[in-house]
Amino acid sequence: MKTTLSFLRHGQVYNPDKIFYGRLPRFGLSEAGRQQARSAARALNGSRPATVFSSPLLRARQTAGELIKRYPHLKLRISKLLLEIATPFEGRPELEVDARRGDVYSGSPSPFEQPEDIYNRVRKFIRRARRTYPGQHIVAVTHGDVVSFTVLGFNGQKLKAAQKASLQPFGISDGYPAPASITTLTFRTSSEDERPQVQYVRPY
Repeated sequence: MKTTLSFLRHGQVYNPDKIFYGRLPRFGLSEAGRQQARSAARALNGSRPATVFSSPLLRARQTAGELIKRYPHLKLRISKLLLEIATPFEGRPELEVDARRGDVYSGSPSPFEQPEDIYNRVRKFIRRARRTYPGQHIVAVTHGDVVSFTVLGFNGQKLKAAQKASLQPFGISDGYPAPASITTLTFRTSSEDERPQVQYVRPY
């Protein structure tokens, strides 16, 4: 029985001050981000998702909203397991994070998350989704690092920040999930240890 789970990264965010927003509230999509989300919704045409889950954050909910406009049979479900990473870098300049090559994990103390924490909570989401919607197509709107560490983890890789943008060997042609890209995991058995097939689409 084939169960598919498509992780849809939210579209581009309106962020004129160029800060690393993380879980900060009120960061919604830019107009370009809305167009990207519409493209993603069109790319899912014909797959008829059974349900759509979203991270609680505004940008993810807005991206999911564009999907629901196209598939009005869907009801949005919110899952904290799909949240953006918890990091002490929230509110700092993007340039500071860029200088670290996106590594917001090294030196971050508890309770801030490490890559393994992210993978473990997404594994919990996937287990629940596969159990509730066997043989169906599930869409989950989430964030870039969440997708990256999920792909790395299912491919048996060490979960390190340095690897999160080097995903070409695992089917992510952009290296890192682009805004409004779709990363689909296909499971063909009921085993929780199955390594799923990965398919990646950037639909614009």
